[in-house]
Amino acid sequence: MAYTTIDDPSEYFQTLLYSGNASNNRALTNDGNSDLQPDWVWIKERSSTSAHKIFDSTRGVGKSLSSNSSDGEESYPFLSSFDSDGFTIGTSDGSTNASGDTYVAWQWKANGGTTTTNDASSTGVGTIDSVYQANTTAGFSIVTYTGTGSEGTIAHGLGATPKLIIWKRRTDNGNNWSTQGKISGIDTDRVELTLNSTGAKSSVDSRIGRQSQWSSTVFEVNTYVDQNASSKDYVAYCFTDIKGYSKIGSFTGNGNADGPFVYTGFKPAWVLIKITNTTNNWILFDNKRSNVSGANVNGNMLRPNLSDAELTDDDLDFTSNGFKFRRSTAGFNGDGNSYIYMAFAEHPFVSSQGVPVTAR
Repeated sequence: MAYTTIDDPSEYFQTLLYSGNASNNRALTNDGNSDLQPDWVWIKERSSTSAHKIFDSTRGVGKSLSSNSSDGEESYPFLSSFDSDGFTIGTSDGSTNASGDTYVAWQWKANGGTTTTNDASSTGVGTIDSVYQANTTAGFSIVTYTGTGSEGTIAHGLGATPKLIIWKRRTDNGNNWSTQGKISGIDTDRVELTLNSTGAKSSVDSRIGRQSQWSSTVFEVNTYVDQNASSKDYVAYCFTDIKGYSKIGSFTGNGNADGPFVYTGFKPAWVLIKITNTTNNWILFDNKRSNVSGANVNGNMLRPNLSDAELTDDDLDFTSNGFKFRRSTAGFNGDGNSYIYMAFAEHPFVSSQGVPVTAR
């Protein structure tokens, strides 16, 4: 069996850096090895305070959510199209295109905006109707549904059991993002966290639900209002591991500048981390915002639960087969603290032909 099925991760994930120019209908083009028409776009202003803006092609252009907020879906033309190799900013705004400010856009490919409608009573898959847009090669799907207020299961289209799902209630303000995972090493493989909060993992069964019901076809929801209130609309972003391309896991900090090494099986392009046993911010690194040119070290950090500008004093090495911490800090390397992470690749460690790809 080949080490990986994805030799060029830029077919499915890319990070784009750009500077704002305050123009409307501005087309931005990716610079990866492959063209990428994104289906999930996450934009953050780096140089000053602005909300994170999250868009997807299932919900459609002009509809945004903010990872740092409990607000519901906002209808405003921040993004006006998902293009063949990038996207177009619709209306100039401080969170997406202010003159002189710097931005980062993380982009994932699902299925080019083409969705599948699952009528649960007709297909026999799940008990709650859903619409999903899935990329089984890259282990990513976008699912939308209307809550029932009763425990049920929902089709996700991944073709594999999800390891991490990020939910947001689109209807109404005041409802948190819910992040749940079946992650080895964390509370018998299950964890529930709030993306817009510093909170530690939840131990409340009514929030966590029965992750034992997660399968290659469905995930389970109970009556938790951030996932399944009656007549409320939701979106769920579902992820599973793909060898050489993506990895979801856990690690324990050592409180030392010679921090732990986390094996992923690829050189990371993007890493999201959250402490689970106590409170602290979510943190996010990528390979494009490094402040040390030509080095492994990535010192620029953004925090998905906050609207603040980029920080430049935290050190994380991206190596050919994982990442290693070079600083002792509670947010990602406190002594004895437990953490979860999700990472996507710049290069696999070994190609599908069995050839090592990178040396660092």
